[in-house]
Amino acid sequence: MKLFRKLRRNLIALGKFKSYLVYALGEIVLIVIGISIAWKINELNDTRKYNIVEKKIYTNLNEELHTNLRLLDGLIDEYPQKIIYLENTLNYVGRDPSEITEGAKDTIVNLFDKDVNLLDNSINSIVSTTKFEFIESNALKDLIILYPIKILRFREQNEKIKDIVANRIKPVLENYISLADKLPDGNLKYEQIKKCGNKSDYIALLANKDYQNGIVDRILQTQIQLNNIKTLRGKTSTLITKLKKELD
Repeated sequence: MKLFRKLRRNLIALGKFKSYLVYALGEIVLIVIGISIAWKINELNDTRKYNIVEKKIYTNLNEELHTNLRLLDGLIDEYPQKIIYLENTLNYVGRDPSEITEGAKDTIVNLFDKDVNLLDNSINSIVSTTKFEFIESNALKDLIILYPIKILRFREQNEKIKDIVANRIKPVLENYISLADKLPDGNLKYEQIKKCGNKSDYIALLANKDYQNGIVDRILQTQIQLNNIKTLRGKTSTLITKLKKELD
């Protein structure tokens, strides 16, 4: 830089204004080129950082979706069996007491009540933060926006089924079925409750309208949930396919 300043002063001192102007123009061009190179390097660094962040977002989302896909595949296998089980419970209504075997009793009292936790941390993080800006594919963005709604619908339906079990079926069950039946026979500690406690009445339970309605409602809501699961499974599979294209 000192050399350039000295050269400028010499040109001015010698009155070579034309040469000075050419020199000044050349210096401006060099500065512009330098700025352009620096800007390009900075842009390449930003692009590299952008690609790293985008890749990380895709990878985390891909892992989450594959976990959900495995869960949903299991539910698609499990729910039809659950519906059959509940339908079999209704088939014992009106039967002779002699037909209510130990296996039938297990079917009647087994409520198949369990939680299923689908993952949505990654996708919610994308939707609710600036991470969404790192996704270039508009088709992928549309799928990501809609996916949490499908999970919410699944959870709401799951809560509806849990409410039927907890507030409609279990209270009636507890009125007619004694948990003492589950205690082991031949144990002196349980001899008194086994001998003198209130006995289970499966026939009266099966004849109870509230119990019947609760089971029927649970069957209907479980069928709705099965349809939700199939839809969500399809959306999950589509998202995974789109993500794979972005990751490849």
